[in-house]
Amino acid sequence: MPPPLCPHCGARIPARARCCPACGSDEQTGWSEETNTGGLDLPDEEFNYEEFVQEEFGGGRVRPKGIHWFWWLTALILAILLLAMFLR
Repeated sequence: MPPPLCPHCGARIPARARCCPACGSDEQTGWSEETNTGGLDLPDEEFNYEEFVQEEFGGGRVRPKGIHWFWWLTALILAILLLAMFLR
């Protein structure tokens, strides 16, 4: 006899049902917690985020570089032109 509510998704299960009509879970394959998340390729409970970041991105910190000299020069020329327009 199935439980009144599916432990997997919470849907009501009819009295003589062999599996949950909403998610397909049954007593042999789907009502255990391991089966619920077993095939999803999720990280383990003891997943170490810092170690993952170290492996994926290396040890050095990324330093943002400043604005390229070309853009500083462009901004300076535009500011001079704008100032010249106002002074005329």
